[in-house]
Amino acid sequence: MKLLHSSISGKGFPMIILHGFLGMGDNWKSLAIKFSDNYEVHVVDQRNHGRSFHDDDFSYELMVEDLLYYLDYHELKSVQILGHSMGGKTAMLFAVEYPERVHKLIVADIAPRFYPPHHQVILDALGEVDFKKISSRSEVDKILQKHIPEIGIRQFLLKNVYRKEKDQFAFRFNLEVLEEHYDEIGVSLPPRTIFEGPVLFLKGALSGYIGEQDKDMISAHFPNSKIISIANAGHWLHAENPIDFYNNVVGFLEND
Repeated sequence: MKLLHSSISGKGFPMIILHGFLGMGDNWKSLAIKFSDNYEVHVVDQRNHGRSFHDDDFSYELMVEDLLYYLDYHELKSVQILGHSMGGKTAMLFAVEYPERVHKLIVADIAPRFYPPHHQVILDALGEVDFKKISSRSEVDKILQKHIPEIGIRQFLLKNVYRKEKDQFAFRFNLEVLEEHYDEIGVSLPPRTIFEGPVLFLKGALSGYIGEQDKDMISAHFPNSKIISIANAGHWLHAENPIDFYNNVVGFLEND
């Protein structure tokens, strides 16, 4: 087994943060600093993302096993997990498979259901970037701009551009493998799986990822759960309204 890359800060009960698709732990740096006032925060890069290892295989089952190995390596018997989007799906599957290891669960803007593919425009844009011809991040941005008008999404993606060698840029995520296994991203939680511990679902008020139609399925898998809407925020709710996001997470974790 290979160990996931992480950034660890603070002291207290351990808290794991799992990023979303095409993201990395660095996206959570500001909130992690705040959380580390009260908790030992582990901001983890999932496989084929960030500074973690690249591998030809990719699925939620594998990401769950990666996380289990990470917890065992760091001797973390029980943790609270915060997962956003893809990270939320990893967190949900981990909780139903290893409930004894999860004290509390926070799922940010994703439901246990199946999601049809909806990142194809982004993947196509990223596929047009030829790093053999690129000498600056601004050149990458120009290419992405042709397909992705939203500056926030482009900035999110550009954080993955790094200098692999003195004269060569690259993406931190493993684009080829993520494209090949893209159908895995939207899969649903297996039927009749249950985690009975406390769960908080946070949805962006301006996002469509969690809707009224998802409430019954959420309750079936997570009978001890509640859903809170974060105002003035879409899918990247932790970045768009970090104050409300932080307050709701801490309120949930501190309320026994």
